[in-house]
Amino acid sequence: MNIVIFTHPSFLASQSMPRYAQFLHSGLSERGHQVECVTPKAYFYHLPAPIGIKKYLGYIDQYLVFPIHFLVKLPSYSNDTLFVFADQALGPWVPLVKNRKHVVHCHDFIALKSALGQHPEIQTSVTGKIYQNFIRNGFSKGENFISISQKTQEHLHELHRGKIEKSSLCYNGLNRDFRPLDPVACRSLLEEKLNINLVGGYILHIGGNQYYKNRCGVLEIYETWRNSTTNKLPLLMVGSPPTTELMLMHEKSLFKNDIHFITNLADNYINPAYAGANCLVFPSLYEGFGWPIAEAMASGCLVITTAEAPMTEVGGEAAFYIPKRPNSDNNEMQIWKKSSSIVLNNVLSLSGSKRELAVRNSTKQAEKFNTIRALNAIEKCYEEISVKK
Repeated sequence: MNIVIFTHPSFLASQSMPRYAQFLHSGLSERGHQVECVTPKAYFYHLPAPIGIKKYLGYIDQYLVFPIHFLVKLPSYSNDTLFVFADQALGPWVPLVKNRKHVVHCHDFIALKSALGQHPEIQTSVTGKIYQNFIRNGFSKGENFISISQKTQEHLHELHRGKIEKSSLCYNGLNRDFRPLDPVACRSLLEEKLNINLVGGYILHIGGNQYYKNRCGVLEIYETWRNSTTNKLPLLMVGSPPTTELMLMHEKSLFKNDIHFITNLADNYINPAYAGANCLVFPSLYEGFGWPIAEAMASGCLVITTAEAPMTEVGGEAAFYIPKRPNSDNNEMQIWKKSSSIVLNNVLSLSGSKRELAVRNSTKQAEKFNTIRALNAIEKCYEEISVKK
């Protein structure tokens, strides 16, 4: 197949989407397909300007300059070329090839649903609402879609304003090598790197500061658990630098010396971080997929996550589940903290044989997100669209 992949521009400094595009490019190229990536270049974005203006200069590059350049080049692509959008957020470009063979990958619709007021706890500005509607109008011109979870697929069908010809479900494939490692060796490696005593193990969270990642909830669970036990396992919060709210919670905590925010941890330490942890606590409110769940399971790390799709899709019967964190009610919040801390304690208290069984179940569940399996499913979808008249 001749495949052209639309990707996010590098000047946006995104991480997950470029990795996904690279996963598609390298995986399909290795299978003998002719693959090209196209993306906007920074012209206006590189002009000297305040940060607030930079975003709009980037929009000029993405939605005015790039479409012109691409339409000039479009006639050079053969009629059998399949145009692939690595993310539905690239929707404004879909009309460029709406009359050619195309497919749109869908990851999550959290930003769009927030703009529509369906996640009231996440505030969206007026310009943000306009931008999300712009994206929605764009991907609604598409006819063929691949979603990374059933939940994302449901949202696609709810939000699409046109006619969907083909809607496929292809779970993500892990785009890096995650496997069980010796926990003792991993803890020693991280001790040396972080200068933190991890000999007895630790509780892990990996994620950014987006509201729905619920990092504050991680601290609440940990605080409640520590108040009910003599166990002194530290908590490693790996990801973005902590927000002001997180830092205030940290300062007020009786256990602040055991709570560690780890930023800029190199990729080669992520697999050991999972493998050395006693468990991953991932109480996310919303996800398109939930990469850390699959990564942790593949690394032999037990996972505690929210009993909501798509977390339940990824965790299957191998994960340990807690309720979704309530929004405001104080009594419900106290119940949530207590019940979640009990689940955490139960996981940490698993006997040797039960823990070994839970780890085996986790690694088996992670096999569903094997890279080869994901590429097989995606390639099959591409081929079906390519042969359509």
